[in-house]
Amino acid sequence: MARLTHRQLYLQRLGYDTPPVPSLHTLHDLQLRHVCAFAFESLSTFLHLPVPIDLPSVEQKVLVDGRGGYCYELNQMFLALLQDLGFDARGITGRVVMGGPPDARTARTHRLSLVTLDGVRYITDVGFGGMVPSSPLQLDSEAVQATTHEPYRLTCDGQGSYTLWAQVATQWRGLYVFDLQEQGDIDYEIGNWYVSTHPQSPFVGQLKVARLATGQRHTLNNANYAVHYLDRPSDKRVIESAEEVLVLLSETFGIRVPGQLGPALDEMLAAKT
Repeated sequence: MARLTHRQLYLQRLGYDTPPVPSLHTLHDLQLRHVCAFAFESLSTFLHLPVPIDLPSVEQKVLVDGRGGYCYELNQMFLALLQDLGFDARGITGRVVMGGPPDARTARTHRLSLVTLDGVRYITDVGFGGMVPSSPLQLDSEAVQATTHEPYRLTCDGQGSYTLWAQVATQWRGLYVFDLQEQGDIDYEIGNWYVSTHPQSPFVGQLKVARLATGQRHTLNNANYAVHYLDRPSDKRVIESAEEVLVLLSETFGIRVPGQLGPALDEMLAAKT
């Protein structure tokens, strides 16, 4: 039997027997299926390991080794799939402002994609952790846009800078600011180098994991696990043992856990007590 290619494995994981046509319906379906199938995770930076972002390395890690990744990996892989399927799509970058003022001038450390369908532009993002949109969003509209999970909206300052907002409970929270500037491979390499190695990066030495399910968002921030619902308050608890973290990573987040993770988890849990 012929061995499946990485692209065939990807489509299979997303539930497709044959490549779908490049349509808006397909784009919606692909994005939702991806964020529910693949975990956002920072296990490599938690372990202080390098994070290569060339496409063969990403596909090997996610599709063959059973891992997830963060924006420079997941959105890279997703964009390559869209382009292979015939979508007019390219990568762009943004500045994360979540948790701070929406006008903060942060570094370009987030990767997402711009897709044009029948002259209409959309952003698509499968790599923004616990607040990743579960549907593509129309770019040139400031109306509230429903997704399978929370509502989102986009605003533009009139000079080509856009801000993505999500409605969490009754509040609108700014997530990231972006523009449509063309990006080269070196731009992603520099951003990824900062995110994966800089001492002030929120990912270095930190365990961050997220995965969506129907009506739910599962998140793990070091030892803090939460399930966020659309129709009722979140369930939150503190994980007390490395064994429990390992079970969560495997059973809830669908990650094939690397063998060297256990000692690092023991150290992390000991530090919080």
